[in-house]
Amino acid sequence: MSRSLRRGSIAAIAAIAIASLSSCAAGNTPDTLQVKPDNAAATLGTNLRLNNIVVVTGDESSGEHNGPANVTVNIANTGSTPAELQSITVGNGATAAFSDAAGAPLSTIVVPAGGAVAIGGNGNPSAKVASVGVQVGGFTPTSFTFKDGQKVDAQAGVSPNAGLYKGFGPTPTPAAAPTKGATAATTPAAGTTTPAAPATTGAPAPSGSTTPGATQSAGAH
Repeated sequence: MSRSLRRGSIAAIAAIAIASLSSCAAGNTPDTLQVKPDNAAATLGTNLRLNNIVVVTGDESSGEHNGPANVTVNIANTGSTPAELQSITVGNGATAAFSDAAGAPLSTIVVPAGGAVAIGGNGNPSAKVASVGVQVGGFTPTSFTFKDGQKVDAQAGVSPNAGLYKGFGPTPTPAAAPTKGATAATTPAAGTTTPAAPATTGAPAPSGSTTPGATQSAGAH
């Protein structure tokens, strides 16, 4: 093979390789594959930024979840006035209930001016949904509405209560413990016999009288 043909073959192979790499790069972009980010984020106006929007379910690792869930999100406010988060809805309209770090109910969650608030996790306010149907490992629509009327929608990731989100999931309400000693007071132990009530005696003898047994005993001596 001549040098010119050899050079031509090498150039053709290089061109094919470059074209293949270019097509792979184009095919693997998020826009092409419709790949959503691991943690959803949203911007509202010029001052509010919602980061790491995740709906945390129970301990199941996959499949359909129908039950309580928590919403975790970090909201930053670069504005000069506080922002008040009024409601969060998940899925087909399930509304979250707000509470502070101690568990007391909140009507809104305030994001201070020039500050940020983390919702979810130990020591932070929480947003708890009583029941919602979501796909663990998938995405679900969420809506955030603020007191001034602003609203933003986002596709939140759905994560189980595991890994990075261990402890962020809904906490089951503990069952009421039985009163200590209540069972023992009402149910006798196995093999025991309940003592009979004392026999009813007759009317007490008149003062100074002697029982028949005592009189016979005296006569015997």
